[in-house]
Amino acid sequence: MLTIDLPTARRFILGKQGLWPGRRWRGPAGVAQAMREMEYLQLDPLQIITRSHDIALHSRVLDYGPGMWETPTYQQRAFFDWGGWLAVRPMDELPYWRVLMRRERDGSPNLDTRIHRMGIEHADAVAEMRALLREVEAVSNRDFEMATRTRTQSYRGRKDSALALYYLWRIGEVMTHHRRNFERVYALAERVAPAHLLYDGDDAAAERHLVLKEVSFAGLMRQRSSYDSIFGGMPKGAATSIIARLLAEGELVAVHVEGWKEPHLALGGDSVLLDELSAGRTPAAWTPLETTTVEEAVFLAPLDHVSARGRAKKLFDFDYVWEVYKPEHLRRYGYYALPVLWGEQLVARFDSKLDRTTNTFVILGLWLEHPALGDDEAFAQAFARGLARFVIFLGADAVDVTAVREPLLRGYASSAAKQP
Repeated sequence: MLTIDLPTARRFILGKQGLWPGRRWRGPAGVAQAMREMEYLQLDPLQIITRSHDIALHSRVLDYGPGMWETPTYQQRAFFDWGGWLAVRPMDELPYWRVLMRRERDGSPNLDTRIHRMGIEHADAVAEMRALLREVEAVSNRDFEMATRTRTQSYRGRKDSALALYYLWRIGEVMTHHRRNFERVYALAERVAPAHLLYDGDDAAAERHLVLKEVSFAGLMRQRSSYDSIFGGMPKGAATSIIARLLAEGELVAVHVEGWKEPHLALGGDSVLLDELSAGRTPAAWTPLETTTVEEAVFLAPLDHVSARGRAKKLFDFDYVWEVYKPEHLRRYGYYALPVLWGEQLVARFDSKLDRTTNTFVILGLWLEHPALGDDEAFAQAFARGLARFVIFLGADAVDVTAVREPLLRGYASSAAKQP
């Protein structure tokens, strides 16, 4: 078992996700590289300043602009989107995921059986949409007027046509052809995916792939007694057996992080990275193209894997909850607060909005983890550089930083926002 300290674990997870020690991808080609290295790009429709997945790519890719992820996904067909946990995945992995799609169609007891029931309950609409998609290239939910459809009460749509299309998408008969105002436009799978990938992979190979992908996505994944609930409808105990076999083969390694109670898993191939980081070296492949996160702070997306779902507390001792779904009177930091990464630590958060009437980016509040940062000139400069890049990314014409209480930070932020 490898033993590492918490700073090494933190650098490893940040580096694996492309967030440290600085942006190492650039432009359209870099977008595809980042999406593959991240393992999953989680999509979210909510747009306050911009969407969470766009912020996630901005924090990793130089010269990234909102929506650039759609080019490698829907034009180049290098990726596809799928799942109840909606994420973009590499297209060459499609045969593995088609195993899960088949299990959803068949109603595997270890999966969400609502998908299986949806197909049964709306069988007539499913048959209608299937036939229609053989005749036309693509359709969207908005192509069907409510007055012409059967109304439903599902969490996935208010029309039977919406549920039928969603069902066909979940079981792999159709795929997202493209998006229109973020809404899926569906087409038969054979009109989207390369023909050589349209087969169901071997169950055992798919399960092995899923385990390795989840470990890679996490960087370090907790070695718990049962993983079946997160690995796509595997029979009870199957994931635990696969992990034991992968450990024996060296495809996975057990890692003890000092201060964490239980061991974690990492990819066997990542042992070299862990050794380098433990020795105080930065892997050459992680060399930033421009500024480091010490020189320029990075703003994390609300659903960024390194900080969402309680991970910020474990890695950074930083309590972060995306409060967008909380009632206003229960929010501590605002509707859309973003964590601020400086160096390898989360040191602050800010809430903001984009006033679209004046195209002004407005900081509604900034909260520092340590008050001394308000007088730290190095942090003030790094925050201002990050803000300047963020404003360009959003395409805002002006910035309002009057809510920043610290004079030093407010001054730097104000001046940086005026830079072209």
